Amino acid sequence: MIIGKTLKNLVQYITEGFARIFSPTDDEYPATGIQPFEGEEYKPNSLLD
Repeated sequence: MIIGKTLKNLVQYITEGFARIFSPTDDEYPATGIQPFEGEEYKPNSLLD
């Protein structure tokens, strides 16, 4: 009886893993696009050139 229950749990565990891997994603990430640059432009130091 214990072997049957253990085998059933093992098959269920593996099946749920396959289902999760191959199912469509359920991510709820917001749509992103091109992000504007909000930093400062790089200006090389003329003393080091």
